[in-house]
Amino acid sequence: MGKNFWHEYFSIPNIMGYFRIVLVAVYMVLFYNSLSGGPYIPVILTIVLSGITDFFDGKIARRFNMVTDWGKMLDPIADKITLGAIILSLSFKYKIVVAMVVLYIIKEGFMAVAGIVSIKKGNKIEGAMWYGKVCTFGTYVILITLLLFPNLKLTFVNILVFVNMVIMVFTLVNYIFYYHRIFKSFHVETNGNMETFS
Repeated sequence: MGKNFWHEYFSIPNIMGYFRIVLVAVYMVLFYNSLSGGPYIPVILTIVLSGITDFFDGKIARRFNMVTDWGKMLDPIADKITLGAIILSLSFKYKIVVAMVVLYIIKEGFMAVAGIVSIKKGNKIEGAMWYGKVCTFGTYVILITLLLFPNLKLTFVNILVFVNMVIMVFTLVNYIFYYHRIFKSFHVETNGNMETFS
């Protein structure tokens, strides 16, 4: 293993990304413990620490020329795992969030499969579309609200979760159309059976 290996996989920003994934497990244990009467403040502090780490890892990577291809993949993976963990944990407390867990799995599963297929066909995947960014931001705002106000009335909880699910469905539908347009632009040539992107 040479210097390039360590730079690609074990740069400081990437180690921070791994740390965020470890924090997910810590968060889940602390949250589950809080449901049985355990302290709740550590739950919030874990999420805050994860957010701070997420904020600085990208800045460090760009400032000290530590941007890597693996890091570009690791950061959104850590984001999705963290987001999924928060949704899953809240489903232990609120029944309506179970539906949100299912929807989140469907949405992320579709995007992962569609993205992989698109890359294999030669398409360069760009950053998240505007509706994807809106969905991520809205989901974080709603989930953080539920975490910060654990005694929120169930009516308000149901409204917030329902609004978030509507946003997620809107985003999923838009991504379905987005990838449909991409896949339609691929053509299989009869001579040589070579795929091209037009």
